[in-house]
Amino acid sequence: PWVAAFLGYASGVHAPGLTDPAAALTAHHHLLLAHGEATAALRAALPADRQISLVLNLAAVRARSAGPLDVDAASRVDGLANRLALGPVLSGASPRDVLEDTAAVTDWSFVHDGDLRTIAAPIDALGLNYYTPTVVRGGALPGEPRNDGHGVSAYSPWPACDDVGFDRAPGPRTVMDWPVDPVGLYDIIMRVHALAPGLPLMVTENGAAYTDAVGPDGHVADPERQAYLAAHLGAVRRALAAGADVRGYFVWSLLDNFEWAYGYAKRFGIIYVDFATGRRTLKDSARWYASVIAAHRAGERHDDRSGSTRRSRQ
Repeated sequence: PWVAAFLGYASGVHAPGLTDPAAALTAHHHLLLAHGEATAALRAALPADRQISLVLNLAAVRARSAGPLDVDAASRVDGLANRLALGPVLSGASPRDVLEDTAAVTDWSFVHDGDLRTIAAPIDALGLNYYTPTVVRGGALPGEPRNDGHGVSAYSPWPACDDVGFDRAPGPRTVMDWPVDPVGLYDIIMRVHALAPGLPLMVTENGAAYTDAVGPDGHVADPERQAYLAAHLGAVRRALAAGADVRGYFVWSLLDNFEWAYGYAKRFGIIYVDFATGRRTLKDSARWYASVIAAHRAGERHDDRSGSTRRSRQ
C-alpha cells in the first residue's frame, strides 16, 4: 500500500497525482482496510485450505549517524514506511508515535472502531518487496534535494518529514540511482521474522534496472544484474540459516515492462523486450537464473556467479 498511497497521493509521481499528505495517510489506511475486508470475504467464499497473503513494500531505514536528530529522522521514516503497515496487519495496532508525529497533518478521524481488527485478519503468508536501503538524517533545510529514490517531485511522499534529509547509501548503483545493498533485504526478512516468527515469508519483488542492449551476437550481457541477484539470493540464504521461514523468491521482473512513471525507460527484466517489435531475448541473467532454479530443484546450491554448484545440506 505504501507505493500507491504515498507516491500517488503525497508526492504525486504516481496516479492519481495528488499532493495532499493527509489524503496519503487516509489512502494508506483504507488500502489496508480493503485488504482486511477482502480477506474476510475470501475466507467466507473459498475452501478452508486456500491461502491468503498480503505484499508490503518495506524499507531498510538507516540513520546516517548515531546523533539524536538522525536517529529521530530514521524513526519517523521507519514509522511511515514500515510500522504503519506492520503494526495494523500483524498486531491490530497503529504505532502511537506515528499518529503523534503526523497530528499536524491529520487527526486520524478516518479510522473507525473495528478498522484495526479488520485489518489484522490472519494471513497465511506475507510478501516482502525490497530493492535498496533508505539512509536518512535530521535537520534538512527547506528546498534541499530529496534523494529518496522515489521520483522527482516538489512534494515529499513522507508526511510530517519536511526536516528529514535523504542520502544515498555507499556502493554501486543501478540506473534508477538506487544503491545496491543486499544486507537491507536480510534485515527486513529478519525483522518481520522477529515480529511474526511463525509466519511464512516470500520475497515477492527484488531486482535491478540496468542499461541493456542486444549485442551483435544476439546476446544481452547484464553482469551487473546477475551480481545483484546473486548477492540478494545470498541474503535470503543467510536469513534461512538464521531461522526465517522464507518460502519463495521472485525476481522483478521477468520482462522489461512499463515501469510506473518512468514508462519504458527503465529495464528491470531478465528478458529483453524490443518494444517496437515485441521481440523477446533472454538476457544472460535469465540463463543464469534458470541454472540457479535447476540446481535448487536438484538439491544443489550455487556458490558463486560462475555457475558452479555443490550438493546442499539443507
